[in-house]
Amino acid sequence: MLRCSIIKYDTVSNSPAMPANYSFPPDDPPSPCIGVCVTNPQTQLCEGCARTLDEIAAWWDYTPNQKRRVIEQLEDRLARVIDGAFFD
Repeated sequence: MLRCSIIKYDTVSNSPAMPANYSFPPDDPPSPCIGVCVTNPQTQLCEGCARTLDEIAAWWDYTPNQKRRVIEQLEDRLARVIDGAFFD
């Protein structure tokens, strides 16, 4: 299993790279991350949030609309994995 981290760290201080005074736009959807950051080797999806590694890595750079599109895909993606139809 591949473990991934979604928090970018400053290489000097080893602290999160987000400035302390950063605030998210009010329409910015929250990350679907639930802290179970393990990539399934078969599906290449995170076991916790069902996002791809590319989606996880780009989350903080996505616009609110891009984030909403990813979130909208997650329920269908999970249903396809559970039904065994993910690779169809």
